Amino acid sequence: MPTYMLIMRATDEGLAASLSGDFEAIINAMGAFNEAMITAGVMVGGDGLSDPSEGFVIDFSTPDLAVTDGAYGPTEALFNGYWTIRVADRDEAIAWARRCPMGAGQKLEVRRVTDESDFADFADNEFIQKEAGWRDALGSDAVDN
Repeated sequence: MPTYMLIMRATDEGLAASLSGDFEAIINAMGAFNEAMITAGVMVGGDGLSDPSEGFVIDFSTPDLAVTDGAYGPTEALFNGYWTIRVADRDEAIAWARRCPMGAGQKLEVRRVTDESDFADFADNEFIQKEAGWRDALGSDAVDN
């Protein structure tokens, strides 16, 4: 079964609306969504992320690997949190994403997590072969490659 990542994003308007709303209601709605996915057996993981001002960016295009504090880019480009779900197919991923209790000005980007079929030409690669053992050692089977 493929795994998908649901990536939370917002616009400035959506962020302002969420900050002025009833935060406990938001927590309850998200909690119910999480519980539904756990009960259905599709949720593999997920977390919210701290405010972008607490983050930093490492720029690999500079020789000294410059570190810049804070977010970069517009609000719409920021990654605010995520879920990973294991479902039968793209259509089921869409169905779960549509159930997410996000409001106007908020978006979910949904991406399939790569699996072994994406690396078939490299099946003999030492590190491709080691990944299953690493997943076991980490106690996670969230990634199928």
